[in-house]
Amino acid sequence: MDKIAIVEFFRKYRDFFICVFLLGIPFLFLHSNLKNPTTYNSLDRVVLKISTPVQYITSMVARVVYDLWGSYIYLVDVKEENEFLKMENQRLRKASQNALQLQIENAQLRSMLDFKESSGFKMIAAQVIGKNTSSYFRVMRITVAAGSSSIKPGMAVVTSEGLVGQIDEVWERYSDVLLAVDPKSSIDIYIKRNKSRGILKGTGDSSRYQCKIEYLLKSDEVKVGDLVVTSGMDRRFPEGIEVGRISKLRKRDFGLFQEAWVQPSVDFSRVKDVFVIVKQE
Repeated sequence: MDKIAIVEFFRKYRDFFICVFLLGIPFLFLHSNLKNPTTYNSLDRVVLKISTPVQYITSMVARVVYDLWGSYIYLVDVKEENEFLKMENQRLRKASQNALQLQIENAQLRSMLDFKESSGFKMIAAQVIGKNTSSYFRVMRITVAAGSSSIKPGMAVVTSEGLVGQIDEVWERYSDVLLAVDPKSSIDIYIKRNKSRGILKGTGDSSRYQCKIEYLLKSDEVKVGDLVVTSGMDRRFPEGIEVGRISKLRKRDFGLFQEAWVQPSVDFSRVKDVFVIVKQE
């Protein structure tokens, strides 16, 4: 009965004894490490012999954990900083693009105003609101804020870069512009360098904006790069409006005329604002 009672006693208080033992070991290690070495006894030496490797391993594990945790915190901070810098970079890039776009638009507006003041023409400003650029039709639709009643079919449409085309149809505040590159367009022009005359017509090329000069005499001395301007002889386009430059020439062995292709001065894909010439001063 005594053995059974002892077993039952230890079973009942097993958890208590385990806790006391586990709590006592660190206390014993601490007590032995804090004692004066001259007062060590045999038990203290055994405890120190056991605790020294344990302390070393514990210290190394703690150092590794500390380093890993520090590296993790550092990486988290770096990631957050990178995200912030990335967002700031995107913001600055967008602001730079907006500033550049604004600068370009201001330069274009200044160029348009300077052109209007120096052109000698009475003009009405209009805004491009649509385009039809199939191989059969090269038409641009414009709207006028004021003075739309003065606009009539056949009037020249220009920008500061040069000739755009002519008014084709008009209704209320809206007008369709037949571009100079349209196959139906026909404009009397001359080469500014030597006054060689011809008729400018659109090629109808769907892949690019291009014109061709017809009835240009083979005997006329024309060079690639020559400037082409309106002659004013057709009474629709005032004389001297820049049209483009000769980009290609071809002379055949037969016939009276040579072939000349013209690259327009106006970039039709980027035109946003134009002027309609309603009267030549």
